[in-house]
Amino acid sequence: MKKIRFIGLDVHAETIAVAVAESGRGGEIRSLGIIPNRAESVRKLVKKLGTSDQLRACYEAGPTGYALYWQLAELGVKCEVIAPTLVPMKSGDRVKTDRKDAERLARSYRAGDLTAVWVPDAAHEALRDLVRARLAAKRDQTRARHRLSKFLLRHGRRPKNNIGAWTGAYLNWIKRDV
Repeated sequence: MKKIRFIGLDVHAETIAVAVAESGRGGEIRSLGIIPNRAESVRKLVKKLGTSDQLRACYEAGPTGYALYWQLAELGVKCEVIAPTLVPMKSGDRVKTDRKDAERLARSYRAGDLTAVWVPDAAHEALRDLVRARLAAKRDQTRARHRLSKFLLRHGRRPKNNIGAWTGAYLNWIKRDV
């Protein structure tokens, strides 16, 4: 019977804290330290820990996205991205360090206590990025319009004839009279 190693990864933009929980309830949990968040470092880590069919990795969903998931999958390692709000924490265990977070993930993953999130494929992720970019652009547009409206109001500039804000007539008034 092959021994499974459960890897907890606390992922940041530049670094990854790594911990391993050996299979079995009494299996050792140890921190392997911190590696750079670079493809080559992850590849070396996987090679060092054993064959990909012996490894199970997890990390919390966050701002780093799914690049690490896709890289581990490409290396043949089964990986799950975990919902951070559903990681069990002991009451009173308030000290958070990267090492402890990685160990907690490895321990909970081995115990089956973690809830994975759906990982989008590249096409879904590209669509999500496009939607986020559009929302950000619309938010920026609204803020810019508000700034200009308030500026005009502070300087006593108001359109005549009850022109609706940001209509074609309003834009013509700005071009013509402001």
